[in-house]
Amino acid sequence: MKGKIGLEEHFSHPDTVGDSEEYFVAEKWDEMKKRLVDVGEIRLRLMDQHGMEMMIISLNSPAIQAIGNVSKATEIARRANDFLAEHIAKRADRFRGFAALPLQDPDAAALEAHRCVADLGFVGALVNGFSQVGDEETVVYLDDARYKGFWAEFAKLNRPFYLHPRDPIASWARIYDGHPWLLGSAWAFGVETATHALRLMGSGLFDRHPDLQVIMGHHGEGLPFLIWRVDHRVATAPRGIQIQKTFQEYFHRNFYITTSGSFRTQALINSISEIGSDRVLFSTDYPFEEVSDAATWFDAASIAENDREKIGRLNAIRLFGLTV
Repeated sequence: MKGKIGLEEHFSHPDTVGDSEEYFVAEKWDEMKKRLVDVGEIRLRLMDQHGMEMMIISLNSPAIQAIGNVSKATEIARRANDFLAEHIAKRADRFRGFAALPLQDPDAAALEAHRCVADLGFVGALVNGFSQVGDEETVVYLDDARYKGFWAEFAKLNRPFYLHPRDPIASWARIYDGHPWLLGSAWAFGVETATHALRLMGSGLFDRHPDLQVIMGHHGEGLPFLIWRVDHRVATAPRGIQIQKTFQEYFHRNFYITTSGSFRTQALINSISEIGSDRVLFSTDYPFEEVSDAATWFDAASIAENDREKIGRLNAIRLFGLTV
C-alpha cells in the first residue's frame, strides 16, 4: 500500500540518546544510534522503499520523564522540541512532530504543549509514561490530582496525547528479578502502559474531558483482549471507583491504538473487532523495529482493503487534520 502514515516513530536528541542503549545488543548500538539521531536521509530512504508517505516523530524513552530535576527536564524538553522542529522544517511534506513534555512541572508542561502546537506546528504530544519528580524514587502517574490543570489546558488544544511505554523503576520491579528479558518491550512496557491507561480511565479524566483522545501503541498493550474482563470484575467489586461510563466505553470513545512493534494479523483483527477500524492506525516503532517488517506485514495482512486504507492512512489524516 502506498501513502502509509506512521505515528510511533522515534528520534533522539543528543541529551537523551543514551536512554535507548540498553535496549540493543552492543554490536547493533552504533547503527541504531545513527538511526535515532537521523531525521532525514536514512528515514526517507526507508519510507520511500516501503510506501510510507509520512512519519510523525517523537522523542525516545524514557527521556524527559526520567529527569528528576524539574528545571533540567523543562530545559531539555524545550531543546529536544526545537531540535525536532528544525529537522521537520526541512521536509515538512514528509515529517510531523509530537511534543515532549516536562510533566515534572504540570504548568511548564502545559505551556510547552501550547508552544509546540501553536508555534512549532506539532500535531500532539507523546509522553513516556510516569514522571520521576525530584528524585529517582518519586513516581507520579498522569491521573495524579496535580495534573488536573494540565489536562484542562491540553484538552483545549484539541490534539491527541500519545501514552508511550517505559519500564517501572527498579524498586517497583521485583516481579522481574532474575528475568531481565521480561523488561522493556518484551513484556514490562505493555503491562506498565496498559495499567497507566486504566488509571486514567478510572480517575474520571474522560468524564471531565470527554473529547480528549489518547493513543496507545502495540495494539493497545493488550487492552483489546482484556478490557471486557476489567469491566466485568470491577462491576462485581468496584472498590470505591466512581466513573460515569464503563472502561470499555472509554476505550471505544477516547482511545486510538496503533500497530507499532506488533506485526501480527490475529492481533490486528482483534483490535479491529474490539475498537473498530476507524480507531486503529499504522505505525512501525522505528528504529526499534524495521520499517520493512512493519510495511511488508501490513500490506499483506488479511483484512478488508477499505480497512487497510483507513488504518494505513485515512484515520491519521482525519485525527491529526493532515494535508498530504
